[in-house]
Amino acid sequence: MIPFFDHDAVHAALDHPRLIEALRGAFAAADIEAPVRTAHEVGAAEAPGRLLAMPAWRRGDVVGVKLVNVFPRNAERGLGAVHAVYVLFDGKTGAPRAMIDGEALTNRRTAAASALASTYLSRPDSAVLALVGTGHLSPALAHAHVAIRPIRRVLVWGRSAAKAEALAARLREEGLPAEPAADLPAAVSAADIVSCATTSTQPLVLGCHVHPGTHVDLVGAFTPAMRESDDALIRVARVYVDTYAGALREAGDLTQPIADGTWSEDRLAGDLHDLCSGAKAGRRDAEEITVFKSVGASLEDLVAASLVVEG
Repeated sequence: MIPFFDHDAVHAALDHPRLIEALRGAFAAADIEAPVRTAHEVGAAEAPGRLLAMPAWRRGDVVGVKLVNVFPRNAERGLGAVHAVYVLFDGKTGAPRAMIDGEALTNRRTAAASALASTYLSRPDSAVLALVGTGHLSPALAHAHVAIRPIRRVLVWGRSAAKAEALAARLREEGLPAEPAADLPAAVSAADIVSCATTSTQPLVLGCHVHPGTHVDLVGAFTPAMRESDDALIRVARVYVDTYAGALREAGDLTQPIADGTWSEDRLAGDLHDLCSGAKAGRRDAEEITVFKSVGASLEDLVAASLVVEG
């Protein structure tokens, strides 16, 4: 029988320092093949849905694939919009080794990738984190950023004040110095690190509110139609991505200003491979504004899944 690793097992296996360092090694080595995910429309008129397939493999070692269903109208049925499962296979025989809770795996590895980027791009003395968004990914992002920087305040903003208050209370119970933020511009202006995880189609983090020395972590917008930042921020910042191929195909924060002619892809400063391998430098001084834009990479899933199964 194929073993199944549930939500609790995933979180128990993937403590942030361990996962961050495993991702650092994998991005530096660049020995995992990870094509850009494919997407298929699989829903019906009354229940639209998309199936995403995200494979990755290290030849002769391990193969894995994450299958993600996104059904936006699930809220009407009292269900979450995203459901996912990860399947890990032996790289020598192709035999299945494990199935893993895909949502837990995604939240954990996405937050760890943001924290990994932050080790290169945020100021080492960063003390205030602004958390924009109150979804399932936000708590993981808060814990990951706190794990690598001396954060003394976590400002939580959401479109729903009640949800922001509830998330801040939860984070305090989990040991983080969190408080709700009623005013988004004020929270962004006060922050040393801004971590944004939403499905917004309109900019939330504006360049005019970001002070010099800030690092902005843009995680949530994962299609060309979505964006969390405005052109002013992208123009003034030194911009890095998780992978060139994924970000330049799917990140509306970048593809929209490219299409408008207000920014160009040759201004990209680097990706996680460049940073982790030392091929390109990260933050250059204390006044620089940096942006990390991620859309998710299947390399991250494979690394995290392998750690879960290894125990």
